[in-house]
Amino acid sequence: MSQHSAAPAPTPTTDSAVATVARRRDWWRDAVIYQVYPRSFADSNGDGMGDLEGIRTRLPYLRDLGVDAVWLSPFYASPQADAGYDVADYRAVDPMFGTLLDADALIRDAHALGLRIIVDLVPNHSSDQHEWFKRALAEGPGSPLRERYHFRPGKGENGELPPNDWESIFGGPAWTRVTEPDGTPGEWYLHLFAPEQPDFNWEHPAVGDEFRSILRFWLDMGVDGFRIDVAHGMVKAEGLPDLGSHDELRMLGNDVTPFFDQDGVHDIYRQWRLILDEYSGERIFVAEAWTPTVERTANYVRPDELHQAFNFQYLATHWDAAELRGVIDRTLDSMRPVGAPATWVLSNHDVTRHATRFANPAGLGTQIRLAGDRELGLRRARAATLLMLALPGSAYVYQGEELGLPDVVDLPDEVRQDPAYFRGAGQDGYRDGCRVPIPWTREGSSYGFGDGGSWLPQPEGWGELSVEAQTGRPGSTLEMYRSALAVRREQADLGAGDAVEWLRAPEGVLAFRRGDFVCVANTTEAPVTVPAHGRVLISSGDVEEAGGEVTVAADTTVWWTTA
Repeated sequence: MSQHSAAPAPTPTTDSAVATVARRRDWWRDAVIYQVYPRSFADSNGDGMGDLEGIRTRLPYLRDLGVDAVWLSPFYASPQADAGYDVADYRAVDPMFGTLLDADALIRDAHALGLRIIVDLVPNHSSDQHEWFKRALAEGPGSPLRERYHFRPGKGENGELPPNDWESIFGGPAWTRVTEPDGTPGEWYLHLFAPEQPDFNWEHPAVGDEFRSILRFWLDMGVDGFRIDVAHGMVKAEGLPDLGSHDELRMLGNDVTPFFDQDGVHDIYRQWRLILDEYSGERIFVAEAWTPTVERTANYVRPDELHQAFNFQYLATHWDAAELRGVIDRTLDSMRPVGAPATWVLSNHDVTRHATRFANPAGLGTQIRLAGDRELGLRRARAATLLMLALPGSAYVYQGEELGLPDVVDLPDEVRQDPAYFRGAGQDGYRDGCRVPIPWTREGSSYGFGDGGSWLPQPEGWGELSVEAQTGRPGSTLEMYRSALAVRREQADLGAGDAVEWLRAPEGVLAFRRGDFVCVANTTEAPVTVPAHGRVLISSGDVEEAGGEVTVAADTTVWWTTA
C-alpha cells in the first residue's frame, strides 16, 4: 500500500510572483482563497491576541502554501461584542490589531509576494458604539440619526412589547428597548444579531452614501476585494411584518424571511459593482449569502452584481457520495446561466471544523460539541479537501485546516466568548472551538502563536499538529495541501470551468473527468477497486495499483492524469 504526494511547488521569487499576478485575468474564477481570522493567526506583540503585524510576518508561509489570495476577517475599530463584526469605525483599525499603517504594510507586502488581500465588509449592522447610533440615542425620539437605523415605538398599552415578533439569530428578541435621555422607557431598535449590533436602515440614503465612501476608502488603500458579511441581509420587507413562525430562525432556513434575502439587496450590489469596476486590477466582491437554495444564491452573482458567493449548501453536505453529487450538480447548473464560478468551502470561523464534523454521525448540524472519532474525521477531511480542490471554480481554505486541526470541543464555559453562547434559542454558540489560535511550533508559549499565551486556551498536544511538526513530513496534512495546490496550478484542466464529466463508479464512490484529469473519491468505510486512470498525481490516503486496477482505501480521494 502506498500514499502518493506530488513534490511541493518551488518558492517563487518576488518578481515572478508579482508578474504572475499582473498577467492573470479573471484570477478569481479559479482562485484558492485563504481565510485568516486575525485574532487567532499570529500575535506579534505578546498580548495573546493576533494582529496585522503577525499576519504580515506569516505571509511567506501563505505564499509557499500556494494560495492566491488572503481574506481577512474584521480588524476595524470595535468594542468586540461579536469579535469585530460590531464595527464602530469602518475606516479605522482597532488598536488590538494595529494601525492603518500596519494595514498598508500588510497589503503592500502581500502584493509583493503575489498575494491578493480581501477584507470583510459589515453593512447589515454597526456597533452600538458607532457615532451615528450614539448620537441617535443621545438626541432622543425624532432624531434624524434614528432614521438611519430601525427605531420603532413598542406595542402594548405603554409600548412595553417589541414592535414585531422577530427573533435574533443569536437568540432572544430581535428588539431592545432604549432608555431615553429623560430616563423614561422609550423606543425599540432592531438587531438581528446581538443587541450591540443595531441594524442599519438601508432605505435611508445616508446609509448607502456612507458605504459607497467606505468602499472607496479601502479600494484606494489597495485591497483587492471585499467579503460581504450577511450579504443576504440589509433590506427588510416593507412594514417589518410579523414572521408568525419561529421554526426557521437560522441563517439558513427553508424560506425567504422578511429580513433575509429580500430582492432589494440586488439594487445595492449593482451600485457597488459600478464603483468596483472603476478600479484596475480586477477587484472582487464575495457574498456571504445564506439562502434557501443554490438557485437563489445565483441571484447574487449575476454579471452586474457580485463575483462570487459562498456555497453553504456544499459546506453543510454530509460525507456521502449521492448527496455530494447532488449539490455539485445543482451548484454548477445554477452558476452556469449567470456566468459565475462555483465556490467550494468546508470550514470557516462560524462552523465546526470539518475534521470534527466528519468525525461524527451525519445530522448533527454545522455547530457541534462532540469530538467524535478523530482518526475517521481527519481521514474524511483530507479526502473532502482533495475532492473540493478538484471541482471547477474557486475554493476557500480556513486557517488551520491545512494542519488538519479539529475543533476544540472541551473549552471551559468560563473562557467562551461567542455572544451566541450566552443567549438562548439562537445559534448553538460553539463557534469558539474553531477560533482557537493555530499552532506554529512544537513547543513554546502558545505553540509559536505569540510570546504571551493565547486569548482562547490551546489544547495539550497542539504542537504535534503545528506547521513546524508537519513541514517536510511525508504524508502530513500540511504537505498534502501544499502538494495539492501545486498540482492544481500545474494541471491545465483544474481550476476554472463550469462542468464535470461523471464516470461510472461503484456505489458510494464519486468519479469524474475534467479533460486529462480524473478524480475518484471513495466515501465508503471499505476499500474499493476502480480502473486505473493513468498516472496517480496525489491521494489523500492509501492506494494500491495492480493489473490496471487501483484499490482505493476507505474515505480516500485520488487524482490522476491521463496525459
